[in-house]
Amino acid sequence: MVAFEHPHPHGALAPTAHLELPFFDDAHRALANGLVAWAREQRVDESDDRAACKDWVRRLGGAGWLRYCVPEDHGGALPGLDSRALVILRETLAYHSPLADFAFAMQGLGSGAITLAGTAAQQAHRLPAVARGDQIAAFALSEPEAGSDVAAMALRATPTPTGWTLNGQKTWISNGGMADFYVVFAKTEPDAGARGISAFVVNADAPGLDSSAHIQVMAPHPLATLTFTDCHIGSDALVGSVNGGFKLAMQTLDIFRASVAAAALGMARRAFAEAVAHAKTRKMFGQTLADFQLTQARLGEMSALIDAAAMLTYRAAWMRDRSSTHGAGTPAYTAAAASAKLTATENAQRVIDMALQMFGGRGVQVGQPIEHLYRDIRSLRIYEGASEVQLLILGKQALR
Repeated sequence: MVAFEHPHPHGALAPTAHLELPFFDDAHRALANGLVAWAREQRVDESDDRAACKDWVRRLGGAGWLRYCVPEDHGGALPGLDSRALVILRETLAYHSPLADFAFAMQGLGSGAITLAGTAAQQAHRLPAVARGDQIAAFALSEPEAGSDVAAMALRATPTPTGWTLNGQKTWISNGGMADFYVVFAKTEPDAGARGISAFVVNADAPGLDSSAHIQVMAPHPLATLTFTDCHIGSDALVGSVNGGFKLAMQTLDIFRASVAAAALGMARRAFAEAVAHAKTRKMFGQTLADFQLTQARLGEMSALIDAAAMLTYRAAWMRDRSSTHGAGTPAYTAAAASAKLTATENAQRVIDMALQMFGGRGVQVGQPIEHLYRDIRSLRIYEGASEVQLLILGKQALR
């Protein structure tokens, strides 16, 4: 698959009417328009997912888009991480290429903990390089027996006279095997549950770190299992405070959760554009597919699902950006982000499935945009908080 190729004029641009909503300001609109213009010119061979991701990071860094992943003091485009900018970037990139969105998102998520709690030296060393695309970042939280249950992690960080020694595994790590550094979460107090987790920045070439076990998934993108065997890191590798890692991980995920919803939204919008174009041109029983009322009803349902997801996604990003009283980590924002992530990913799955059905046999042909989207969307309902976890968050908020 070559990214950003559109077989018909209806798919040439991501829709931008939503930018007129009051959630956004003129700076966000200028960002979106500039990104769309840039996106139209990109051609990336995505047949090799690892090579393609490296290419995307280079392109996104060179064009300045990765500057939105870090704060202004360290080469960023804005004073801090702006959720609405992240939402615009991810929605637009995912509309054109889910792999481009993945490459962008991981630069932000992988360096997010350093932005929030890193030392001055860590920030100076990592963040400008992330913004330029010179270093690829990764976020290492999940383990074979600790996915949604983060507190069950078993990777152990043992203190030494000069730092820490890591032993254990991480898995399902995005950018695994190609990142330049990992923000790794490990148990520093094994019996303390979530209160015994700390975060560390680990170089990809650290002795005792093996990232060669690549994981193949239905929508190819770089994943790997990381194995730590007496992996020694210096005392300067600690990010934030000892045993403060769980809170830091949740704060990082909170910032980017609304942007996951935006990625799903971008994929849904692309499927909808493909479906509309197909309906207008597909001949059937002497008329076009679009002439049938059943088709019109289906498109209407898809449109409503997209609009519902969009409103919740933009609201969550706006809530985080507008004031400290509704910022990341507060119950109001956490619930809004959970609502957005749940609704956008589940609705996008439904929209893409309906679009595929409308295409008939062509919808399942390997290499077709709809077939690709059908595989791409499935993981978004799982990673960075599965739909079931979002339901629990919302249920607990309702019972407060």
